[in-house]
Formats: sequence, C-alpha cells, structure tokens
Amino acid sequence: MGEILIRNGTIVHSDKQDKKDILIKDNRISKIGENLTASKVTKIIDAKGLYIMAGFIDMHCHLREPGLTHKEDITSGANAAVAGGFSTVCCMPNTSPSLDNVPLISYVINRAKEVNRAKVLPIGAISKGQQGKELAPLKSMAAAGAVAFSDDGLPVENGGLMKLALEYSKSFDLLLITHAEDKTLAGDGVVNEGYHASVAGLKGIPRTAEDVMTARDIILAENANARLHVAHVSTKGSVQLIRDAKKRGVKVTAETCPHYFSATDSEILGYNTYAKVNPPLREESDVKAIIEGIKDGTIDAIATDHAPHHEDEKNTEFDLAPFGISGLETAFSLSYTNLVAKGHISFEKLSQLLSSNPAKILGLEKPKIVVGAIADLTIVDIKKSYTVDKDKFLSKGKNSLFHGKKLTGQVVNTIVDGDVKYFFR
Repeated sequence: MGEILIRNGTIVHSDKQDKKDILIKDNRISKIGENLTASKVTKIIDAKGLYIMAGFIDMHCHLREPGLTHKEDITSGANAAVAGGFSTVCCMPNTSPSLDNVPLISYVINRAKEVNRAKVLPIGAISKGQQGKELAPLKSMAAAGAVAFSDDGLPVENGGLMKLALEYSKSFDLLLITHAEDKTLAGDGVVNEGYHASVAGLKGIPRTAEDVMTARDIILAENANARLHVAHVSTKGSVQLIRDAKKRGVKVTAETCPHYFSATDSEILGYNTYAKVNPPLREESDVKAIIEGIKDGTIDAIATDHAPHHEDEKNTEFDLAPFGISGLETAFSLSYTNLVAKGHISFEKLSQLLSSNPAKILGLEKPKIVVGAIADLTIVDIKKSYTVDKDKFLSKGKNSLFHGKKLTGQVVNTIVDGDVKYFFR
C-alpha cells in the first residue's frame, strides 16, 4: 500500500487544532510532526490551507442491499460515503429481506469488504422482519458483527416488545436505536402538521407523533436501565424530553440530521417531493431547538439518514412519493455552512458530532489523529463554496433537497485504513 505523507495541513482534534504533517504507514499514523520526510513515500498530499479531521462515522444510513438495489447498493453507497468524508457508515436493516439474521449480517460485511471503499457496519433489526411481533436473534447478530439494533423505517409499536428488547439488550450491553413515531398519531400524513401543510393542502404529521414515542421509549429505557439511542430527532419537544432524561441519568443518546437544522417545512411548497422525509421537516422553532440541542450536548451526533430512491419514485404526486433524502454527499457541507460558519458551534465540536461521538455511542474505537491510530482521515477545504449538483452524486439516489443550493465546505480527500479512497477533482 505504500506510505502517504500529508503536508502543511491543519489537524482538527476534538478539542484543539494544530498545524502538522502526518505520515501514514501500514494503515496507521506513523508520525506527526513538522517538516516530515520519508524515503519510501509513494504519495504526497499537499494539504496547505486544508483541514485534516478524523474520519466521519455515519451511524444511520440506508444502503438498500439486499433486495432494493435499484435505489442503492453497497458499492454505490460506499462510494457516496467516501465522497462525503465518511470512512465508516452503519446501514439500517430495512432491506428486502430485512437484516434480521446472521447470514444477512455476514453478507453485508463481506460485500463491503469486497467493495473496499468505506467501512460498512450493519445494524440488525430489533424484530423479525421488522414486523414488531417477535424479537430477532440480537445476541447472535451482534456476535456476527451487527453494531446496534433498530426497526428504523418503522417504530416498534408494541410497548411490551420494546420493553423486552431493552431488558434483553441490557443483559448483553447492546444498543437499541428507536424510530420514534406513533403511527396512530402520524396516520397517513405526509408533511409536518402546520401552516405550510394547510397552504399546500397536504395531510399533516403532528409533532406529538414523535414526542409521544420518544417519551415512551425513554421511560422504558429508564426502567430497564438500558441504553437507548433516539434517531433523527426533529422536534423541540423531543429535544426537551431527551435533555430532561439525561439530567435524570437515563442512558439515552440522540442524533439529528443536517436537513433538520438546514431547512424548514416551507420547502414543501410547490410540492417538491425531495422535501418529503420522515420525520418531516419542521418549523423554524424546531430548527432553533435542534441547534440549541446540538450546542448544549443534548444531541450527541449528526447522522445522515441517507435514504436514496430511484428518480422515478420521487417524480410523482406528493402523497405517493416515498419518504427520504440522499444525504451522504452533502452532510459535511450542510453542517459546516449552517452550524460552524454561522457561529453556533466550533469546528472541533463538529468533529465530535461527526466522528468521536458516534464511535463512543456505538462502542467503536474512537477515531483519533495520534501516532499509532488507524489512519481514517477526512481532509476538507472550509473556504471552498460550491453549488450542489445532484447529477454529480456517486449515490444512485439523486433525491437531494439541496440541489442548486450554495454551500461552504468541500470534502477533498477521504482516507480509509491508510488508503486514499476519495480524491476530489
């Protein structure tokens, strides 16, 4: 694989920055220092004016394989991941069939090794077939390589089954990720319930559909003393519920996605199906609450909820279009533009949200830019502004709400296990 020397870059740690060179050898960081030289270097990256971050970890994406490969597959998804700066992605189980058994968990892991781009870690289903009736074999899937468990795409509506899953997960220190949605409250809604839904004449999904299920699962986790992670938080009510739970010592963590702090439900006007996501885009007050939750640590991580769809599926009536946004390739730019550049958080805090915090939640080795660490690195240009062009995405999913929008912050290189997997041209 040879040695890689990164020169003249500024290293962004989780608590500081420093300008140093980095030498990579045998998949790991061999040296960090000033004016490094090496006789066996096979590649030199001039990072002058650029910033070097620990490789991003997306703890929530949909790669669609097996069964739904017209939307995405592990090859296209892993290529999109490294284009977005992600050295590791965790794929949700709502494939066809669902990732609810050891052979399918093993299949995803082996396919990702064959593709050899981003590292892909599967998340197994909580219930068999994600039907919410019977627990899937969580322990054996964990032994096979599943890093967490979720029925994402669907909530575990049966409170008794969720209670059992949490009690079981505590016994083996497994992480459950909840898709917080009360289907009886969401009904057949397609957008956030509010002014813009009324203007567009579309059925609304109330905030309470998320808040009620967030509250239920927090209570169940608190009683079981088990770990719970709340996916794609979108409402001010859920932020407050999680904040209060953390103060009580509940073992709860949470993520949000770039579209929930970068856009509001006004995007649905004009019946733009790219703005149809689940949970739905909310109102400005929710966006502000999400940002406050990020700032004060209530929200621990930024995940993409990358949900690619075929263009024909989105190019239909709003009610009939599937929920979801293609998010891997815009996540860093949206986060930098709307959080760091606007002064809400520091660059170092963004590194925590995209890298070290997801690793901690998932029980993975924390990515660090220190001698001896695995060389998973993302090099970015924070001065680079560009216009999002969905047609240049490496993902099969071109369903980006942010197509045509100008953003700041460009991923330049992604290094995975000491090998350059993405180079921006």
